[in-house]
Amino acid sequence: MNSVGLQCTDLKQQYDACFQTWFTERFLKGDMNDEICAPLFRVYQQCLKKTMKEKQIEFKEVDKDHLGTDKEYKSPKENNHN
Repeated sequence: MNSVGLQCTDLKQQYDACFQTWFTERFLKGDMNDEICAPLFRVYQQCLKKTMKEKQIEFKEVDKDHLGTDKEYKSPKENNHN
């Protein structure tokens, strides 16, 4: 899957590959230390923040929990029955 910003896609793929390797080769064997991918995550996160700012997406909006609230997405079919 591509990143929200095309310029971040390569970074996302590098981080995803690192995470998959860490998860399968370390985490599933009991090693909980995830610092191996932290540098890649920080670079990817910075790219995402820059892209979100350029696209005027507020980070606080991404972090909100909408499940179970009136802001939760409902399909048109569900909305017609309310």
